[in-house]
Amino acid sequence: MTTTAPARLRAGWLAAGLGAVLVAALAGLALGPVRLSPAGVALQLLDLLPGVHVHSGLSPTEAAIVTQLRLPRVVLGLLVGATLSLAGGTYQGVFRNPLADPYLLGAAAGAGFGATVAIAVAHEALGGGRTAPGVPAAAFAGALVAVALTYALGASGGRYRTPATLILAGVAVTSFFTALQGFLQQRYVQEIREVYSWIMGRLTIAGWHDVWLLLPYTVGMAVVILAHRRELDVMSVGDEEAVSLGAHPQRTRIVLILTASLGTAAAVSVSGLIGFVGIIVPHTVRLMTGTSYRVILPLSMLFGGAFLALADLAARTLLAPNEVPIGVVTAFFGAPFFVVVLRTSRRMTS
Repeated sequence: MTTTAPARLRAGWLAAGLGAVLVAALAGLALGPVRLSPAGVALQLLDLLPGVHVHSGLSPTEAAIVTQLRLPRVVLGLLVGATLSLAGGTYQGVFRNPLADPYLLGAAAGAGFGATVAIAVAHEALGGGRTAPGVPAAAFAGALVAVALTYALGASGGRYRTPATLILAGVAVTSFFTALQGFLQQRYVQEIREVYSWIMGRLTIAGWHDVWLLLPYTVGMAVVILAHRRELDVMSVGDEEAVSLGAHPQRTRIVLILTASLGTAAAVSVSGLIGFVGIIVPHTVRLMTGTSYRVILPLSMLFGGAFLALADLAARTLLAPNEVPIGVVTAFFGAPFFVVVLRTSRRMTS
């Protein structure tokens, strides 16, 4: 039997990912209706570190803009982008499908239905809209319920849940929750604007509360998934071969699906439904670096966070003072970029 050396994350790619995060963060903090000096922003961030005291040259108002308004929004964008990209890369490995995304098992439809229910209830009881406190919790619960139903339905026809049956079950559950959401929207016509605003994604009300809410899920998800990235490489050859190599594909698949789904639900609950990030970033990383998930997963987190932070910057500056839904931005810029990368990759391999 022949063996190949395991793929490793090269220092150059790691530096590129960290550099992308740094550039995206500085751009998000410096650019906006009030343009600030990138050097001053960097010094202001250093001044926040314990034991470090530097003069940034920013006025008190400008410093408040950086630390109180833009910083939590940029950090939240980095976390949401990293979470969705890591979940998308994990799903692509589990299902051995490079076009899988974090919403494959119905998380998006379940979250949309949960948010619609919360908005409708707020309208009836409080006269509120999508900013009602119960919307994130309802979206989180709806996403988890949808994934749980998908997983249960995938096992209803037999003992084992295969990738194919889970995908089919996800299609069915997505259709079911989409129909329920459409019914509610028809009943509560006045709230359609708020529902669609949430569905198209937003970081407009980002605050440190949202960051602290999502951070434990992102960190926990990253620890679990990155610890299993070797098993994903082994599972790419098929379950029977993976078992012969000492892996446990069924157990690993359960752990990874549950972990990625939990992270996706948490990200959706604070940002709404932001499409395209979880499919384009990991697939682009795969096209550029190879097929090993030891490389794809950590780089997907870095480039995914940077991509969404830059998309949010575009969303709040293109039509300032109005904002473009961030989901529109990710699709508008992501789709052409993905086509360019795909065509470039084909030329390189031909």
